[in-house]
Amino acid sequence: AAEPWPENAALYQQLKEDQILLSDNASSLAVQAFLQMCNLPIRVICRANAEYMSPSGKVPFIHVGNQVVSELGPIVQFVKAKGHSLSDGLDEVQKAEMKAYMELVNNMLLTAELYLQWCDDVTVEEITHPRYGSPYPWPLNRILSYQKQWEVRRKMKAIGWAGKTLEQVLEDVDQCCHALSQRLGTQPYFFNKQPTELDALVFGHLFTILTTQLITDELSEKVKNYSNLTAFCRRIEQQYFEGQERDSAAIAARSSKRSLLR
Repeated sequence: AAEPWPENAALYQQLKEDQILLSDNASSLAVQAFLQMCNLPIRVICRANAEYMSPSGKVPFIHVGNQVVSELGPIVQFVKAKGHSLSDGLDEVQKAEMKAYMELVNNMLLTAELYLQWCDDVTVEEITHPRYGSPYPWPLNRILSYQKQWEVRRKMKAIGWAGKTLEQVLEDVDQCCHALSQRLGTQPYFFNKQPTELDALVFGHLFTILTTQLITDELSEKVKNYSNLTAFCRRIEQQYFEGQERDSAAIAARSSKRSLLR
């Protein structure tokens, strides 16, 4: 039987208006969508030091009872252990396929978001450094930003992305969107009538890309080329977030858009 979900369950992320970056906003929104799909209420709490509060050093993380769990994968397992699952109805082949597509999203979309934020020089100077360091005084704001940039660029080097051009990264995003569009087809969700954690993950990334203003629209245009993916994002926003104005995904994303305008 499902364990009772505490009323004071909370999700922590960075400050929406001034600080949170595209990749973290997408990851946070994916977790919020997953919990909404499980019908598990969560309060979103914004903290400037959320990244440093997280047990893995990554956001978002949830605080449920006396447990603290970060990132979508571990949160899905934690919620499953409490008796709530979105993918129980899938057979083993479908579960393997779902995991493969989730890997694709993390390897392509999330990595592209990180590349854009920390490896594209114009974006780094105009958006990433000012936002990432915004809660802190000078020179700490710059020191923390450069530390994070060094960490991400080292990761990009390790996975072979450091030498890519922006055009190559955008092509990878397009290929990922093409694969997702093909899998979704005309279905409401990736596995027909019921959402799974894949739907939550894809929504988190695509919706955030579509609603975040960057230096150019090149990234969002890649998603807009696939009408079934944009319709999918609208459908999930309407079904799971509209009417919940306080922590609405749309409100969160649009507030980011306002503060990212050049």
